[in-house]
Amino acid sequence: MSKFPAHLTSLLGFLRKWPGVGYKTAERYAFHLLNWSEHELDQLSNLIRDIKKKILSCPDCHAFMEESGCHFCNLSLRDPSMLCVIASPKDLFALEETRAFKGIYYVLGSLLSPLQNRNPSLLGIDHLKERISRLHVQEVIIALDSTLEGDATALYIKKELDSLPLLKVSRLAFGLPMNSSFDFIDGGTLSKALTGRQRL
Repeated sequence: MSKFPAHLTSLLGFLRKWPGVGYKTAERYAFHLLNWSEHELDQLSNLIRDIKKKILSCPDCHAFMEESGCHFCNLSLRDPSMLCVIASPKDLFALEETRAFKGIYYVLGSLLSPLQNRNPSLLGIDHLKERISRLHVQEVIIALDSTLEGDATALYIKKELDSLPLLKVSRLAFGLPMNSSFDFIDGGTLSKALTGRQRL
């Protein structure tokens, strides 16, 4: 039998679903929330409730966007001659923090992994090719994690894009640690890797 009231036990269960949150951390968060005012708790609950409604996926680049439109597809602010292919919307913000890239993006949403039934059909390669042709992209930069899945996906994309004429395909320089994730790379390292990218 739980030592906590049922409602608190349920809250702990949800908090433990967050990455890196174990039982003790969940306890700390839950007890901290009990000290919040009703107004603060209402604000938090409203934000969580509306997150799927307010944060949308851009139909063109698949980055996060608001109802007003996609900032990353605004060609008055971006250079459409360069397109950066990334795995998730979160990776986009890591690259943006470096201020080293002013082009446009394409978010795959997944990496190839046959063991997890993630196959090429999930990558949206036809949509990517259409975007490249429509915007007259001259260089595609593949910015994927330096992992087995990332490497396999990068090679697959390179092969698929070989048929497009006059297109340069490059990948982030291997200054990135092997078997590393964007989550653990500092902005300086990421900026140098982007600047020192090499043709794939």
